Amino acid sequence: MRIGLNATCFNDRPSGANQRFLGIYGALIRRNPDIEFVVYEPSDQRITTWFGVATNVTACATPIPSVGRLARVRAGMGYWHRQLRQDRLDVFEAFHLPLVRAPDCPTILTIHDLRPLRADAPVLTRMIAKPIMRHALSHADRIIAVSDAVSDEITAFHPSAQVSTIYNGVDRTAFAVASAASIANVRARYSLPQSYILALGHLEARKNVPLLIDAVAVLRARGTSHPLVIVGNDGGDRATIRAHIVAHGLKDLVTLIEHADDDAVRAIYAGCRLLAFPSRYEGFGIPIVEAMAAEKPMVLADTAVFRELTLGQGVYFPIDDAGGAADAIERVWGVQREHDRQIAFGHDRLKDFTFDRLADQVADLYASLV
Repeated sequence: MRIGLNATCFNDRPSGANQRFLGIYGALIRRNPDIEFVVYEPSDQRITTWFGVATNVTACATPIPSVGRLARVRAGMGYWHRQLRQDRLDVFEAFHLPLVRAPDCPTILTIHDLRPLRADAPVLTRMIAKPIMRHALSHADRIIAVSDAVSDEITAFHPSAQVSTIYNGVDRTAFAVASAASIANVRARYSLPQSYILALGHLEARKNVPLLIDAVAVLRARGTSHPLVIVGNDGGDRATIRAHIVAHGLKDLVTLIEHADDDAVRAIYAGCRLLAFPSRYEGFGIPIVEAMAAEKPMVLADTAVFRELTLGQGVYFPIDDAGGAADAIERVWGVQREHDRQIAFGHDRLKDFTFDRLADQVADLYASLV
């Protein structure tokens, strides 16, 4: 079998999509030596180096940059049809929009979320995104959704779409190596307290970080001071978050960390008391499975996808209720029995998020289409 992977959208910028591609497709390549993978690389990134010296991987350099939507579309015009006919693939897999469809084999498209179609997206964004999404869902032979929640959104928008759910994954072993020394080093580097609430993700409005700051203020007003550590790079909401911290007079309780590398993030997980994830909208929620791997309890916004990932076994709060978030934090912070319950649940649930398991699901999908 000969599989084409359109990896032209990937680069070194940290993202859940990058993590998914490296984890799942790295395992897929390793576990299927009889499958030949043709990896279409962007002009500015050598993607195949991510997979070491795998002998079943062939790099195909393209003229397509990894960033710049219009530049990507222009560079792909006249390239894809000719190249894909020449390469004689059995399956072609795409990871971004607009959809590039293979002319003579089944095409798979992974969709992480439907943010551009939501009512809170700018009107122009929705006007552009709807026909692009509708075309993709109409012409892809199979859609991979990263959660059942996303699958439901897709079929609500386009009922005839053929959708399979394959989750994002996590490497449990990567979170088991944080030593006492690495935790101490991170505490010293960022002046972190001994125990803290951790929030993690790009600093953008949908992440709803100001609600957590409000919750910390509520807890302080109740006479309880629980520090909050926010880890994430700016996605447009950093100034708002900083202003919110100042407005509440919480500079002594809230720490904002940007550009932390993977080792630092894992050590920060290891040092936290719990994860708080207040996001208004996610297609998946990678910090949830990372917290499970780090053996940390969590409090979560009450959304369908978060209930799906935790099988309804989490501690949830309404997305617009700072008092409810404060209650959830208090329920988990000092109750060891709740810590133990969540850690035991996470240990079992992680079996569904191993990269090997997910890679096998992708391989089964290939086989069903050929």
